[in-house]
Amino acid sequence: MKPRIAIPIPTSTDLAYNQRSWHQYQSAIQRAGGEPVEVPLILTSAELRDLIASVEGVLLPGSPADIDPARYGAEVDPASCPSDPARERTDFILLDDAIQHGKPVLGICFGVQSMNTWRGGSLVQDLTPLPVNHSAGASVAVAHTALIAKASLLGSLVDPAEASEIDSFLRLPINTSHHQAVSAPGDGLRIAARCPDDGVIEAVELDPTMFHVEHSRSQFLLGVQWHPERSYDLSATSRNLFAKLVTESALPRK
Repeated sequence: MKPRIAIPIPTSTDLAYNQRSWHQYQSAIQRAGGEPVEVPLILTSAELRDLIASVEGVLLPGSPADIDPARYGAEVDPASCPSDPARERTDFILLDDAIQHGKPVLGICFGVQSMNTWRGGSLVQDLTPLPVNHSAGASVAVAHTALIAKASLLGSLVDPAEASEIDSFLRLPINTSHHQAVSAPGDGLRIAARCPDDGVIEAVELDPTMFHVEHSRSQFLLGVQWHPERSYDLSATSRNLFAKLVTESALPRK
């Protein structure tokens, strides 16, 4: 049977955004061999627990919302977008269950920010003063590059044909559509990629040396700030990210 991958509806506030974006994540999971499972943001706690019990993996998608800065002890920056408490609640419950049961997680854009704050990390609330156009958007195929640690989990998923090697890093062209980013990584997370032009963190992943889980194998938990679902047809690395999530979801657990 195909592993079932939970994908929350991106936002509770923008139906047009959901209709435009959710199906890209759905398609990427299907093409990677998984079964996407829509997670509505209006479920009761009991309904959400029942749904979560039926899935083997989690994909946290992007969103037009921003994480409530109160979650990481900051005042609201005027440039921040409104928060979406229903999406935050859903993500955090999914993440709690994933860690408890060893389910793999892939976070994308808002998803990596959600993952980081869930682990007690903080965010940069607005990147627009920086010279790099991190908010380039869906119409820009390559916004800038990311330097990815070759020895990282993410580095193992980069297709060599797409990235040049610089010392112990891989330089990968990426699309981006964000105005916030990880600031201080959360507990047990390590930086896997940065933008070489301004140092903005572009990916974090679980650090097995800092975060111990009682499972039969290493936990797959990775978040990227770009949008591999948009470049699925163009990028083998993008395909590898979804394939890894599905493959990990298919493995047995205790």
